[in-house]
This record gives sequence, structure tokens and C-alpha cells, in this order.
Amino acid sequence: MALASAGSVLADGAYDDVVEFGDEPVDPNHADWSVFDTYPRITWRQDAVWRRQAARSYDDLVSDLEQGHWPRPTCPGEEMAIHRMVEYADSMVEDEWIDEPGGLFYKLPEHSDDVDWEAVKDTLLQDQDILELFSEDLDGIEDPDGELNQVMRIGDYRPTAWFEAFDNMSSRDGRRPFRR
Repeated sequence: MALASAGSVLADGAYDDVVEFGDEPVDPNHADWSVFDTYPRITWRQDAVWRRQAARSYDDLVSDLEQGHWPRPTCPGEEMAIHRMVEYADSMVEDEWIDEPGGLFYKLPEHSDDVDWEAVKDTLLQDQDILELFSEDLDGIEDPDGELNQVMRIGDYRPTAWFEAFDNMSSRDGRRPFRR
């Protein structure tokens, strides 16, 4: 429930970023960004079309959850979305923003693993490779032809490949609509 709620909020924020900023590069000093200022620097110059695809990644994962399926990322864009969703869900639960006391979330039986977000990532993600894109020391690691990328065997994490399915995953229907 928290993960789906986080995904919906982040999707809304991502679509809002597209409407407000369009193709403008992300400015980390501009506090009005909702989502894309939390993405790796290599994505900050992507256009509105790319950003809409990123927003749809959240919607796709939320849809998986709503249909009772594990939200397994099929591409780097969805992999980043899962990381952001887990981070945001954790904050939502900590801040008791996910539900009011006495609401559905609080009526569910408690379990020691309820908010074990590391276990969520371990279960849903094949690896944590995309997080390497945040390291300035590893600039260029996104390029599959780069030496470090080949040594670490992480694959293509260039922004142009973010919405192409991983080799071991089926791609989503490219004709599915955007919510906004």
C-alpha cells in the first residue's frame, strides 16, 4: 500500500515537472522540481518526452501493484522508479503521511518486515547498479562501451536506453497510454 501510494505521488510530481519545466535542464538549485532533481546528473538534460516516459514508469509499477503483481522493473527507468518509490514510501510511513491513525494501513496486522525497505529492494530489484550513476567518481559508467562498465558488467545505463527492456525481461506495450 505504501509503495503504491508513493508511486502515485511520484508519478504526479514527475508529470508536474514535465508541465512546468518541459525540456529545460534540471537546475539542482531550483527548489521547484518535484522529482527529476533527485535523478542522476546524466538525466538532467533529457527532454519532456523522456521525462513523460519516466513518469509513466511510476504508473506502470503502481498498476502492477494494483493488479496484485510484483512490481518488477523491466528497464532502467523503472529500476530508478522503484528506488525512488521505496525511499518515498519510507518517508511517508515515518511521517505517518501514508494514512491517518485508524485508517486501512493501521488496521492491517503488523509484521516485523512491514517496513523493511531493504528487503523490498532485494526482492524487487535484480541489482543496485543504477545507483552507481549518482557517484561523480564513476562518471561515464553508464556507457556499456566504457571500461569500468564492462568490468562491473552493469549494461547500458545511458539515458537513451532507460526505457528499453533489460535482456531478461519482456518489454511493456509501447502503445500504452500516458496518464497525462
